[in-house]
Order: sequence, then C-alpha cells, then structure tokens
Amino acid sequence: MAAPGYGKRSAPGEAPRRRDDFTHLPAREASIATHIDRLPDGAAIDTKTLAKELAAYGQQAIRTALNALSIAGHLRRVREPVGDGRTQWVFRTYFSRTARSDAWWSRFLAGDVPETEVEPQAPAPQDRQPKRTDAYEALAALGRTDARLTLSAAECKALEPLAAEWLARGVRSADFATTLTAGLPDVIHSPGAFTRKRLVDKLPPEPPQTPPPGPQAPPRRIMECTGCGKPGRPEALPGGLCRPCRGEVPDDPAPAADWIHSQVDRLRAAARQAR
Repeated sequence: MAAPGYGKRSAPGEAPRRRDDFTHLPAREASIATHIDRLPDGAAIDTKTLAKELAAYGQQAIRTALNALSIAGHLRRVREPVGDGRTQWVFRTYFSRTARSDAWWSRFLAGDVPETEVEPQAPAPQDRQPKRTDAYEALAALGRTDARLTLSAAECKALEPLAAEWLARGVRSADFATTLTAGLPDVIHSPGAFTRKRLVDKLPPEPPQTPPPGPQAPPRRIMECTGCGKPGRPEALPGGLCRPCRGEVPDDPAPAADWIHSQVDRLRAAARQAR
C-alpha cells in the first residue's frame, strides 16, 4: 500500500478490460499502463516504486511514461483529503483504463462524473442468446425447486414483469422459489396460469420509502502536474502537465542566475559608494 501518497485510485465508469486497451500507446507506455491497470486500488505507483517493480525501465523512463499517460488521458495526479472527517491531505493518482479528455477529468475532479465517454460495448452477435434477467432466471428455477412448476421459455418471458416486481420489492431468488412452491396441489394442469395467479395474489408489499439523501458537497481535490507536482486548476494543466513539463516556455520566465547575481553586485557597489 502507498504510505506517503501517490496511491492508485481507479476512475469510475471504465469499460471492461480488453486485450487492446493500450494498443494505441507506444510499447513502453503500453507496458507500464498494463502494469498499473492490474494493480489494486491503494497500490503505490510513484516513480521509484514502479521502477523497482518493472526491471526493464529506470526512474527517468517511468517518469517520462507517466507524463505521456497523463497527456493520453489515462491518469491525473491530485491532492485531496484523506476522508473520514480527518483534515490530512494526501497525494493520489487516479488511473483510467479508458482514455479520458481534459473536460472529463475537470468534471470528475469537481464531483460531476459524466458517463458519455465510456467506450461503447461491441454489440452481441445475432446468433448469441440475449442475456436473461434475474426475474427470468428466478422463474426458470421454479421447476428445479418443484417439478410441478416447470415453466416453458414463453411462460417465463410472459411472467417476467410480475417476477421483476417481486425482486424489486426486496424478495431474494431463494425466497421467491420457496413462496411460490409452498403448498402446491397434487396436480397442476397449467403451470403458467397457476404461477401467474400466485404472483398476483401473493405479491409482497412495497418496502417503506426512505427520504432521498440531501445534496452532497463536491469532493475537494486539487490537480497537480504529473511531472513536477506543481498544483493548478485543471484548465491550467492540459494533459495533466504544466507548461514547463510540456516543453513550453512560461509567459514570465524567471531571470537567469547570472543576471540575478549581476544585479546583486550592482546594488552592493551602489551601497558602498553611498557610504
């Protein structure tokens, strides 16, 4: 686990893991991203730790790769409270298997998680059976509990909405079967019609309504440059990097050291003449 910080946190709403998740990245970045993706939440993913875990790359290579992954939209480094009512702040790196845009990261850090950038799942082949719902499975399982309530596929489909209402009211699948198969007559001529009547007559009451929770305060997170750790607003860190780490010259570059020394010498000479 990460002791001082930089612990991994998985971004929400990711697409399921696939073989081609990082094929759009160079080989080094894809290798490091795959390693991070497999780590559990809370694992340390700072430069030194990753360099120890990945024998093929040194710290400089890891640092450069993390910057590239940040630009590609796979991670953001932030500073946020520990939680549980404590005021301590920690450094964490949010990692997303699905590449995200700067706008997505900005909204996420503000507490508003959009769902539109999750990669769509590939449509199922036409010859594949559609996924059965829990209600359908509960009806199909009645015959395994008592053969007298063995239902056909058409009957399960027709009764599915009624069964779904039972499950929506908090009835577990095991209790569903126990209730519907209790006290059956010796002979059931129409399992479908009999089950429909029981689903209607024995429908459990609706659970008590709980008041909706009040609005939650947005999380307090401060984005930091992935390269140097300099804090800044999301719009000031496109790709998760500050201007110097992106290779750009700042608008107000600091004076060179030689120039500063010359100014100090000039001021000292002027002071000696005044004395």
